[in-house]
Amino acid sequence: MATMNFSIPDDHRDAFNREFAGQDKSALIARLMQQAITEAEQQSRRQAAFEQLTAARPERPALTAGAARAARESGRP
Repeated sequence: MATMNFSIPDDHRDAFNREFAGQDKSALIARLMQQAITEAEQQSRRQAAFEQLTAARPERPALTAGAARAARESGRP
């Protein structure tokens, strides 16, 4: 297992120590880091999907305003 050192504001450290007194802080930090990694990976996948979808936008046929209006009105009772 590796050791990492971080500099954080004293008030953050004190609040963390108060909130998680008696708990395995190393395990807690490791779990929080894993959550952050998972969230960053998900965000990267979402960003890649968004870019892939929007890259094809100019190639898709555009709907004219008249066609959009007709489609909306055809669905009305």
